[in-house]
Amino acid sequence: MIIIKVMGGLGNQMQQYALYEKFRFLGKEARLDISWFEDAAQQENVLAKRELELRQFEDLRFETASREECAALLQVRTGPKAGKGKGDVLSGAAAFWRKVKRKLDPASDPHFFETDMYHPEIFSFSDKYLEGHWACEKYYHDILPLLREKIRFPQSRNPQNVRTAERMEAENSVSVHIRRGDYLDPENAGMFGGICTDAYYEAAMDYVQERLAGAHFYLFSDDTAYLKEHFRGEQYTVVDWNRGADNFYDCWLMSRCRANICANSTFSFWGARLNGREDQLLIRPAKHKNSQVIDPERMHELWEGWTLIDEKGKVL
Repeated sequence: MIIIKVMGGLGNQMQQYALYEKFRFLGKEARLDISWFEDAAQQENVLAKRELELRQFEDLRFETASREECAALLQVRTGPKAGKGKGDVLSGAAAFWRKVKRKLDPASDPHFFETDMYHPEIFSFSDKYLEGHWACEKYYHDILPLLREKIRFPQSRNPQNVRTAERMEAENSVSVHIRRGDYLDPENAGMFGGICTDAYYEAAMDYVQERLAGAHFYLFSDDTAYLKEHFRGEQYTVVDWNRGADNFYDCWLMSRCRANICANSTFSFWGARLNGREDQLLIRPAKHKNSQVIDPERMHELWEGWTLIDEKGKVL
């Protein structure tokens, strides 16, 4: 059995679910471990408690793994003497020898951690607990049509969403996601800052305007005041009405657009992935984190059909 840990915000949850569907597509038994959302101790480093937002989708079905099934696969103890989170792995000498075995024979470890952009070896696994974000499009690019069928948003009760979606369908609409908020915090800026620069967005908008006559830009952000100050004109619409739990519908509106300009954010990646138009334009930053070394050839292989633009505004 393959068990995939689900954690993080909506975009990460959708990626973990997508990997689950990929294993099922390959004929393998797979389940999701959702215990991270049930155990507050596992979220102690998260600023705001996360919810399992996959349940917001309309009739989205998936099989979950019990704590006992996770423990059996990971070979950990359960019960009153077990530790929190991942459980008490073995103790003392047994734990030491397990670590030695893991280093000597990594394939024998039942717990696999994502450490690279793409791990093709995971598809050869039969019994493994997988932990990671799985953002790379190559994991599930071939089943995106299936995912679009399964990931369905419930009907919005806000008529403004309905009217905006209809308008998006009728024009050369472009979603633009600008993530600020937590990316401006000192603890995150070093990793995620300086990637989606003004030069990035200017180049992305120019790229779209050269290909779509009369493009209209729909702007999405966690800082709508910034958008209203910096983007003025009839060609812009700031989407500022989906607040709180309704923020979910920003992703839906992004998916209704003709083209998508993404931030280095899984939220806007999924707004673009759920865009099923055959003539879509997909644009993303050349890297997601500052720890990445940009390799255009590899990125084009891993993100088929996407246009890559770096922080200097260069199309790669």
